[in-house]
Amino acid sequence: MSDRATPATANSVSDAPRWAVRAAHATALVVLPSGLWRITMVLGHSAGYTDEGFVSLETPGAKLWMLALSVVTELLALLTIGLVRPWGTVLPGWIPLFGGRAPRPMAVVVPAALGALVLTLLWTPFLWWWSFPHSDLTGTGYLVVGLIYQPLVLWGPLLAAVTVSYYRRHVAHGRAASYAP
Repeated sequence: MSDRATPATANSVSDAPRWAVRAAHATALVVLPSGLWRITMVLGHSAGYTDEGFVSLETPGAKLWMLALSVVTELLALLTIGLVRPWGTVLPGWIPLFGGRAPRPMAVVVPAALGALVLTLLWTPFLWWWSFPHSDLTGTGYLVVGLIYQPLVLWGPLLAAVTVSYYRRHVAHGRAASYAP
């Protein structure tokens, strides 16, 4: 039997529940404000930093880092949508070597679950943002950055919830057998 997905294979997995679709889209949205904020700094706006604090962010290396971080984090967040869309069940045909194939469910679940864990550990400390002074930010900047970064605390838990939904639809209840080559 071929590794290529057949219409029967693609249809053997139930559609994602509405809550999971909403959570997947929310993931992309909670990452967006921080990325847009960093891009404003790449464009030369202090974005809440003091003059002294902003000087170190004016280097080409810092700008490249902020731009790359913004793009990569948004792309990673958008991958969550693949857990609730058909391209998470059968990879798009334009992907070299893997296009048109159904990924093994655990090859999707394990990285997504690990990502959810890492993101939760990474962003949870921002719950205490308001407890620490940030002398390189203005008063308004401190408030704005806090509000912009607070949604990132939800990224890991949202990804975890969508991953559990994917797991239930693709692995639980014996559905993994439909993916065997």
